Amino acid sequence: MKSGYSRNYNTIGGKMLVALVCMAVIPWLLLIYMVVYGHIAVSDTVVYYLPLVLFLILAGYALLRKTADDVFHLSRATGLIVEGRKNGAIVVHADKEIREIADHFNFLLNRLEKMNRKNQEQATQLMVYSRDLALSYQKTKQEENLRNRLSRYVGNNLVEKLINSKDGALLETERRVVTILFADIRGFTTIAERMTAEDVVRMLNQYFGVMVDIIFKNNGLLDKFVGDQLIAVFGLVEAMGNAPENAIRTALEMRDTTREMMQKRARLGQECFEIGIGINTGTAIIGNIGSANRMDYTVIGDCINVAARLEGMAKGGEIIIGEQTFLQKTGEFEIESRGQVHFKNRKEPVVCYNVIRQVGGEGRR
Repeated sequence: MKSGYSRNYNTIGGKMLVALVCMAVIPWLLLIYMVVYGHIAVSDTVVYYLPLVLFLILAGYALLRKTADDVFHLSRATGLIVEGRKNGAIVVHADKEIREIADHFNFLLNRLEKMNRKNQEQATQLMVYSRDLALSYQKTKQEENLRNRLSRYVGNNLVEKLINSKDGALLETERRVVTILFADIRGFTTIAERMTAEDVVRMLNQYFGVMVDIIFKNNGLLDKFVGDQLIAVFGLVEAMGNAPENAIRTALEMRDTTREMMQKRARLGQECFEIGIGINTGTAIIGNIGSANRMDYTVIGDCINVAARLEGMAKGGEIIIGEQTFLQKTGEFEIESRGQVHFKNRKEPVVCYNVIRQVGGEGRR
């Protein structure tokens, strides 16, 4: 804000000059004129001069008092605003300098109010951002915890699909066609008796760690470990390839990888083993099963029992699949029929097959 400070009657400086002239200059000039040039007697001087001097002094004082009152009112008005007892702009009817001080104060007050409103808006936005950030962090932590839990059963390639699933996958109890894989170490009890407890645990951890990675890589889900037995499920979530093909490919890779591991153990003079694998496809009940203290998300049904029976009859290095798994596969595998087998407590025979290898160079021999 620009302002000019030329002195006139509407300014403090102009009024000070007027008051000075009234109180100090004019009385002396009148006195000189009356005494020296007017040849007026002393008695007449007192009669005419003193009232005039008194009037001029009072007029000068009134001018100065008016200015002082204006400054007092300005100070009081700004003080009320500082104390928060008054809002809004200051309106004064005073000398130019005081009006400009009030205008400058109002200008700064207006800018301060705008900045305060802006700060309040930013504070509100920050609160919203903070709330959204807290919710986002909470959601991220929940997803991270969910990923950590799921990663124990599902490969990383399926975790995102499960987390983002909109149809309640892995949440509701339902019947679904799935493919079950059972894998078991042959002669484990005899092998474990020849080893220390620490070596047994170390061997199983190494074996299970590699097998679970193979399951995850082929879009399977880990159901559970039962001693030296491993159970996997295929077809619970959408994945590349169909479930029977993924299960067969998993079994072939598990068998061939186990053989490579045993070759390394043999060179180190360590105990070796082979695995038998059974695979079956059929309708199963899927859901959380257990008690209030312990729940497991698992599958139950006749097709699971058949898969366990097929794994039980498989010798070391054999992969035996049920008829539905054979019929629903889409990949090229070398498979030979084993005909019908009868299981205890089951009326109908089960048609099964031996999987030899994958054709086309994709599988290992």
